[in-house]
Amino acid sequence: MPPSAQQPPSLRLVLDTNVVVAGMLWNGPPLRLLQAAAEGEVDLYSSTVLLDELAQTLGHSKFTARIAAFETSIAALIAHYTALVSLVMPASVPRVVANDADDDHVIAAAVAARAELIVTGDRKHLLPIGAHQGIAIVTAREVVDRLDARLDT
Repeated sequence: MPPSAQQPPSLRLVLDTNVVVAGMLWNGPPLRLLQAAAEGEVDLYSSTVLLDELAQTLGHSKFTARIAAFETSIAALIAHYTALVSLVMPASVPRVVANDADDDHVIAAAVAARAELIVTGDRKHLLPIGAHQGIAIVTAREVVDRLDARLDT
């Protein structure tokens, strides 16, 4: 692209932990989002609470073999992700998501980051909400489709 060409501003995203784990350990739309962040196509935001949740989730035994297969460690995965995100400190964590207080932290981070999108695979709690304070709650596939559409213009 010539330097004079106007690039659209990058999307401001908060990724739910399930999307981050999927992107780190498998192929597919979540991986594409992590790659997009590394390439500056999107801006990722997170909070210390969400990073702690990521570390705890990666520590589950069901991921041990997968992490070992990549010849990496939880600490290395967390360091890689931390390098991709800008940290925000939510002023408060309001109760928004019925039956899953952990998801309130995702929403609080998105509000603090002035994110455009919350990206999740949580079809039970987050996706049904649809949006919160003007922040759409979408799947990784929806964001990848949006990014691909931008590239085609």
